[in-house]
Amino acid sequence: MLAIVIVEFIFDFNVSGSWVLLVNGGLLVIVFALSAVSVYRSARTERDTSVERSELNSILASLSDGLIVYETDFRVIFFNPAAERIFKLDAKTVIGHVFSPRDVEREGWRTLIQIVFPSLAPRVVPRTKENEYPQVVDISFTDPPFEFRVTTAPVTDENGKPLGFMKIIRDRTSQILALRSKSEFVTVASHQLRGPVTDISWALQSLDNATGLDDTNKAILANARGASDSLLRRIEDLLNIAKMEDGQFGYKFEDTDIAEFIAKTLADVLPAAQKAGIKIYFDRPQDDLPHVFIDPKRLSLAITNLLENAIRYNVENGEVTVKVDKMQDKPFVVVSVKDTGIGIPPESVEKLFNKFYRADNAMKLQTEGSGLGLYISKGIVNAHGGQIWAESELNRGTTISFALPTDPNLVPKNEVGAEDLF
Repeated sequence: MLAIVIVEFIFDFNVSGSWVLLVNGGLLVIVFALSAVSVYRSARTERDTSVERSELNSILASLSDGLIVYETDFRVIFFNPAAERIFKLDAKTVIGHVFSPRDVEREGWRTLIQIVFPSLAPRVVPRTKENEYPQVVDISFTDPPFEFRVTTAPVTDENGKPLGFMKIIRDRTSQILALRSKSEFVTVASHQLRGPVTDISWALQSLDNATGLDDTNKAILANARGASDSLLRRIEDLLNIAKMEDGQFGYKFEDTDIAEFIAKTLADVLPAAQKAGIKIYFDRPQDDLPHVFIDPKRLSLAITNLLENAIRYNVENGEVTVKVDKMQDKPFVVVSVKDTGIGIPPESVEKLFNKFYRADNAMKLQTEGSGLGLYISKGIVNAHGGQIWAESELNRGTTISFALPTDPNLVPKNEVGAEDLF
């Protein structure tokens, strides 16, 4: 365009005279300026794009997670260095290839193709709902042992038209194997301890029935039995946690009337409450509640843990009130356990469900305690598709509440283990 304007300027100068020269000269200056700006912007855009592309390539190359991008026909267009390292395949070999399930027979390609087509993998655990993106699945292999978390997301243009997909592959093998090793150690150690402690408890119980013991010996025997029973409970807690964190707690869900279930659980805890001088009340709902889909044995353990804490950390002649009600506008019921006890400091409330955590005032009141009960309760509630939380006022009491879904579709189909933290 600039050349045309210059030619026209010269032609007009020879034909039309000086005033035309001035007008077209001005136009030439404007067009030249606009052209220069356009060229500058284009150069700058190209430079910026080149810089951004270089930075992006550097970022993708430095990722510790594998990244594969392929078009809708499964033609590979990107295979980053982490993917090369994970699958032991060169990017030049993979890029341009069209993935097919039949590639599983290619030497050295089996793991990669099972990642691309999870239905071919030996063990797949979905972590998101079907047809919901990004899709997240855990894929496990045994020979050799691999643990991958694979996230799949669509790639679209500015109009939302699908262009392809990208997969992010996180190798969690070392973390999962270490976690399982620790869990196996806890399980073996707890099993080894449970046998001798059970024998000790049985021996102490036999001595308790013996005659001829004076008051001093009876008191010593009672303390020994109490310590033995406490140790046995902690061993059971450790075994339960090891199973939970390994995703092997074993839930058996069934349709249940939650109000009747809570009433039965309270009846089982009532003798311990009466012995401690604590009154327990059940605030029954006035209306019928929708049923929940629960494992009665596991959920009973969770609620019992909450009730035992409410009794143990209560004041003399204190009270515990249990309430269940339907959550407004959501398919959940909420169960709450409210006590009149010592309460929890504000800075401790968020840590309350951490493993082995005990608030300072709780340790002063009850020197013994494992800090595992609420951690176990949280794991059980989460496995039911629910949530648990605490509200407390120091020296006024604590309320522990948890929500359970009334829609069976909200209950996880697969048991969640501690590996989901990674």
